[in-house]
Amino acid sequence: MAKDSVKKVNSKAESVTTTGFGTNPSSYGGRFINKDGSANVIKRGLTFFERISWYHTMLTMPGWKFLGIIVSFYASINFVFASLYYAIGVENLDGIGSIESKWIQFGKAYFFSAQTFTTVGYGHISPNGIATSALAATEALTGLLSFAIATGLFYGRFSKPQAFVIFSHNALISPYKDGRGLMMRMASPKNTNLMDAEARVTLGMVIKDEHGNPVNKFYQLPLEMSYINSLSLSWTLVHPITEESPLYGFTAEDFANMEGEVIVAVKAFDDLFSTTVAISTSYTFDEIVYGAKFEMMYAENNDQTKTILELDKINTFKRVEI
Repeated sequence: MAKDSVKKVNSKAESVTTTGFGTNPSSYGGRFINKDGSANVIKRGLTFFERISWYHTMLTMPGWKFLGIIVSFYASINFVFASLYYAIGVENLDGIGSIESKWIQFGKAYFFSAQTFTTVGYGHISPNGIATSALAATEALTGLLSFAIATGLFYGRFSKPQAFVIFSHNALISPYKDGRGLMMRMASPKNTNLMDAEARVTLGMVIKDEHGNPVNKFYQLPLEMSYINSLSLSWTLVHPITEESPLYGFTAEDFANMEGEVIVAVKAFDDLFSTTVAISTSYTFDEIVYGAKFEMMYAENNDQTKTILELDKINTFKRVEI
């Protein structure tokens, strides 16, 4: 997506250099932060096993993929041990008939392996001989260690502190007091209690330096309110576009033709986990709607005893003149 570089920016806005992102736009591809908060970076230069942390990978992958790996490992390891039992000789497994077909014998060896691996041991089939008994003992130990690791991963996935916060898909340029404001909305969708929530918003843009070369510049965007005591309802982050704002004087055409990204970082204290949780997201200029206003997403119920927060309305807005 090629766009023109910003030729100038509000001279009253001061840039920052502590974001951790590069300044050369030609060396940086796409957005800085993905919508899910992860860094838009692919790491190379080392081997796959040097670049990956299996523990972090197993904790953060989707649930369906995690269960798929567990089931695949369970099926595969039993297939390996069943093949070893079969190679030693199924005659060393008491309970498997010698006149049965090879497929039936292998199937019974497979299920004997599953019983040994899980330490269930129904007793219908038992090992006979040094080699088979040694293999069964090795498999039992492997099963105990494997289930210990799987249990730890399951517990880690369920107990891992996580910031349950959703953001509006779009940021808006809306009327604000006597001028305009950049607005983004968030809410906590789960039955958790997030307290002492704090937000920080950073703007990254491609501008031209004094030599006319494009560079990445970053600006902290002051918020109308960067801290709230409790994130019980929705929270709209508002950056007033004043004369000191780097967005001062921007028009709808500027947002359409310039390269830029608004990075949002939020941290809060989760009283269930008793720890601070954090989450990030970002909005490219393509995802900023100029001339719009968020619609209310909460109201009182019919008997005026509860407040109803309609989470499906987090991105609902209407067009307005500014």
